[in-house]
Amino acid sequence: MYLKNLHLLNFKNYISLDIEFDDGINCFVGNNGEGKTNLLDAIYYLSMCKSYFNYSDTQNIKQGEQFFLVKGSFDKGNSEEEIYCGFKIKEGKVFKRNQKEYARLAEHIGLFPCVIISPTDINLVWQGSEDRRKLIDTIISQFDPTYLDNLINYNKVLAQRNALLKKFASNRYFSESELEVWDDMMDALGTKIHSVRKEFLNLFVPTFNNYYQLLSDGKEQVGLDYESNLNDLDFKQALKASIEKDRVLQYTSVGIHKDDLTFTINDFPLKKHGSQGQQKSFLIALKLAQFEYIKNKKGIKPLLLLDDIFDKLDQGRVERLMTLVSDDAFGQIFVTDTHPERIKAIFDEINVAVKTFLVKDGNVQPLN
Repeated sequence: MYLKNLHLLNFKNYISLDIEFDDGINCFVGNNGEGKTNLLDAIYYLSMCKSYFNYSDTQNIKQGEQFFLVKGSFDKGNSEEEIYCGFKIKEGKVFKRNQKEYARLAEHIGLFPCVIISPTDINLVWQGSEDRRKLIDTIISQFDPTYLDNLINYNKVLAQRNALLKKFASNRYFSESELEVWDDMMDALGTKIHSVRKEFLNLFVPTFNNYYQLLSDGKEQVGLDYESNLNDLDFKQALKASIEKDRVLQYTSVGIHKDDLTFTINDFPLKKHGSQGQQKSFLIALKLAQFEYIKNKKGIKPLLLLDDIFDKLDQGRVERLMTLVSDDAFGQIFVTDTHPERIKAIFDEINVAVKTFLVKDGNVQPLN
């Protein structure tokens, strides 16, 4: 599978754009602020029905406009498929595959898988557990629609339970039987979600470790551990045990919505003891493991989007990374960088052909 072309209207800094891609490595070069990352985000949008960087679709509209359009054609070997997304203020989003609109956007997730590595991934190290849970959920949801449905329903039930706890506090009364209705639903959904996450990480972690060793040339040992209330407790029992605490807090304090991943390097917390290069290598290994896991599950090589990944990595790690992703195990790749000469030197060194585009003033022009 590869993306043949991309058409944009009023998407971020682009008024109008049509671009044809190579089925191998495509590099976008240019100064900061010219729109290189926006191109990767548009490609991500075609895969995941949303931006990687902006929570609200309105933030993707070019300033002063009322709509945006993103369209692309995928070659899947024996077929070509057109994906269309249009968004208008006050009217919302329309997402189509081969001119047929989806009833639910969740139906699209996983059909055209994609993995992005971005400087914003550092939030996985420095921010709260929500970002790390989102990583797990994004990977699993691309091959398991039942998991995605369970997760959506769990979050709805969680919101209802929290609203009930606030209602109890506001009205100065409490009914354990009313709460138990939501506890039963949370237990049924949460136990399934926890089981899938645990099974996923049992398979994922060895792949992640292998990629880190390849990137670091075996210089450090890293760890990735799954933390969950449900690792040692029955969910229903945990909810009952936390009732008094939840009444005071007015929200649900235990459950799979509190799950987390612990990152370590040489048995110490990565956040405190990892250098910038080690942290970046850790995150790249996470995403490469995500790529391999999805590829094995779906039988499709995801698109790989590499946004400004060379900064903070020494030359050895850069060369090992690009040699790795240039292998036949990977498919179509999109790379951004501010230095055209660096891109040329890296790929000349490993003797790999690339298609390079200059991104400037909202325009994209092939360089070779």
